Amino acid sequence: MLGRLSIAGRSLLVPHLAGTMGGGGSALRVCADHRGGINWLSLSPDGQRLLTGSEDGTARLWSTADGQCCALLQGHESYVTFCQLEDEAAFTCSADRTIRKWDVLNGQCLQVFRGHTSIVNRILVAKNQLFSSSYDRTARAWSIDKGQVSREFRGHRNCVLTLAYSAPWDLPRAPCSEEAVAGGLLVTGSTDGTAKVWQVASGCCHQTLRGHTGAVLCLALDTPGHTAFTGSTDGTIRSWDILSGEQLRVFQEHQGSVICLELVNQHVYSGSADRTVKCWVADTGEPVRTFTAHRHSVSALKYHAGTRRGPERTARAELRPCTAGCRPEGAAPVSPRTVDNQKDNGVFTGCGDARARAFDAQSGALQRVFRGHAFVINCIQVHGQVLYTASHDGALRLWDVRGLPAPRPVGPKRSLSRLFSNKVGCADAAPLQPA
Repeated sequence: MLGRLSIAGRSLLVPHLAGTMGGGGSALRVCADHRGGINWLSLSPDGQRLLTGSEDGTARLWSTADGQCCALLQGHESYVTFCQLEDEAAFTCSADRTIRKWDVLNGQCLQVFRGHTSIVNRILVAKNQLFSSSYDRTARAWSIDKGQVSREFRGHRNCVLTLAYSAPWDLPRAPCSEEAVAGGLLVTGSTDGTAKVWQVASGCCHQTLRGHTGAVLCLALDTPGHTAFTGSTDGTIRSWDILSGEQLRVFQEHQGSVICLELVNQHVYSGSADRTVKCWVADTGEPVRTFTAHRHSVSALKYHAGTRRGPERTARAELRPCTAGCRPEGAAPVSPRTVDNQKDNGVFTGCGDARARAFDAQSGALQRVFRGHAFVINCIQVHGQVLYTASHDGALRLWDVRGLPAPRPVGPKRSLSRLFSNKVGCADAAPLQPA
């Protein structure tokens, strides 16, 4: 029986998949030409392309319309650690200590950014600026036009893992702080157990956020509230005022490292080595829901509004070791205060047990398990009615997320307001067929 699936605005006929949990978990397509694990997966802002970065030292561009590989990006001399895809350019960073900018139409390398002295962990593109973090204990700001370092941020005592940026127009304009925030603020998280807030204009450290007793693995930024959320190997999440450096609250319930964070609709979602995802009220730190059923650490997390109907209206934040605490893509975060009145919201997870899962965000119920990968899923994206998963097995898989079971009615939750739950060649060309 055929159904109609919309991908990037195109309507395609695909076999109808059952909506029962565990059923309907067949991949629409498997793209498996990378010769090493996929470390990161990025979706373009317009939703038309995907970018994968791999242990094989290459990156690949894919069309979301038909799952075809559009370009092979070759040039790095070691594995690609992270990538970010913009509408007109792709950016990758590598263990070869460089960052590269690529043409998304022909796959040609346009620029090489050199300066780091060790592995580059993360990059973040914000307008004409590029930010990077590295094992060399620094973060750096680069001019994209010139390909040169404009600022170097030194002060961490160990490698810098994650970063997020708050633009100057997102920050309050008090006379005493106007000069300090004129170029915006960069927030970095490190294995030294601290996060730091940097004045981009001057390169000076604005605040050091101390409190964690383990490495800071992930970071999410609420720009309207100038609040940072950090997740750590100490099992806690902490929120901070990035202007004053004050620790606002500690989120304590996880029994293992906090690996990934997502900030949506004034709620924080956290994935942990304790095999759970938890949802928290951002302003109070109160835990309101736990998503179980994982058999290993939760390695990736994505909230998606309107899984069964309606448009996606989630805020995007840098939350991975972001987002991307980081905006999961490493770009300048958008306000997480968007309200979505749809009830059909989902939480998608990638796990060390090589499976992806879909949960109803409101009830926490497990709706579907996606089986097929051989190793840990490192990154996930959801666009339209398709889930994209990238794994250390080197495969990119596309899954149909239509027909997830309707959530059961949920009773009142004390005094809480309603929760608006917040690594490849390809197989055959379109139309998509089950793998």
